[in-house]
Amino acid sequence: MSFQTITPEQLDERRRRGDALLLIDVREPEEFELARIEGARLLPLSRFDEWASTLDAGQEIVFMCHHGIRSAQTCAFFARQGFRQLYNLAGGIDRWSCEVDRRVPRY
Repeated sequence: MSFQTITPEQLDERRRRGDALLLIDVREPEEFELARIEGARLLPLSRFDEWASTLDAGQEIVFMCHHGIRSAQTCAFFARQGFRQLYNLAGGIDRWSCEVDRRVPRY
């Protein structure tokens, strides 16, 4: 695997430290409205062709989705394009809600 997994706890710790991570949520707008992590940027997979070329390969990027499947696929794609600082949020927003911020609704 040419990308790493980051747990919700690890992501929370890095964000608290002020690390410059770009958090990209690849879910659809309807899902994003239900539950989201503050500061995450919504870039839906359904519009992938519109935004894929806008990302900076030099930036640390964390992809997330509902449970971590779509975001892992997205990480794999960008890893094949030469991106090296990629993370998949393990368990997605659902796990984030359970382990870090219970105010984020589960669905």
